[in-house]
Amino acid sequence: MLFHTPKLPAEIRISHLNARLNEQRKKVAHTTASKFELLQLTQQLSKEARLRKKNNQKIYVLDFKGDTAASAVESLREEITLILATAKAGHDRVVVRLESPGGMVHGYGLAAAQLVRLRDAGFNLTICVDKVAASGGYMMACIANEIVSAPFAVVGSIGVVAQVPNFNRLLKEKHIDFELYTAGEFKRTVTMFGENTAEGKAKFEEELQQTHELFKHFVEKYRPQLNVEKVATGEHWYGKDALALNLVDKLQTSDEYLLGLLAQHDVYVIDTRRKPTLGEKLGLQAAQMADGLVPAVVNKVMETLSKASANVIQLRDPKL
Repeated sequence: MLFHTPKLPAEIRISHLNARLNEQRKKVAHTTASKFELLQLTQQLSKEARLRKKNNQKIYVLDFKGDTAASAVESLREEITLILATAKAGHDRVVVRLESPGGMVHGYGLAAAQLVRLRDAGFNLTICVDKVAASGGYMMACIANEIVSAPFAVVGSIGVVAQVPNFNRLLKEKHIDFELYTAGEFKRTVTMFGENTAEGKAKFEEELQQTHELFKHFVEKYRPQLNVEKVATGEHWYGKDALALNLVDKLQTSDEYLLGLLAQHDVYVIDTRRKPTLGEKLGLQAAQMADGLVPAVVNKVMETLSKASANVIQLRDPKL
């Protein structure tokens, strides 16, 4: 990693997508094709290689699969830093395969800010949405020069949501007092255990509206062709309807989009993976299960706590 030390050992891997695909094409051809067809394939691959060398344009592909906390931003920020340090701005291009239903405002705000770094540096940015880019996910997607959506991908949900249970009446029934001490009139607006006041609820709703306004202004900045007031209702749409509303620019899967680039461009996939532990290297199944189970349990607990927190406002579609 470059600027931030990861909690678990990690490494950035770069793979040449053209080489990977051509290797598979050769394997299939050696099994199914005639000698003449093999010769034609060899000539075609040589022609494509000369064309790529002539164009001399590289395309870097990143993946972002978002959870509620947008934890994938830790890898994204490092991958983008690497591109900014090595690629040619204004010449090379970046494609991000994005999948996210949204989540916490501060998490997705940081993730969106990372993509803004690419735009500000002069890179052409394309974001491909195969499944979902809603709420905080769409806040990331709207930064792109071009948004490519699969026909049935879920897009939009430009809204803000916050929910919190309140156990005050239950505590009173059990004769349990809950004491809360604050300094500052609105240090705490609504709580899980205290009795929420009308003033506190009104202030909390005001904060939601302020966040929504920031969200709308952000989308307007990067997609001026979009009628934000029309779509900023918290609703989401499937790809075809999203195209009609200017939420996206093209209907196509990421596979089809990238395949169309391979003949004339060198395409590189950059991803960050966690290095295997000693137990995993030795093939110990118990170690593999434990290493996978603990983070999953921790993430689930953190997600549950974040949903229950009174102070966490989310850019997330609760229906997804």
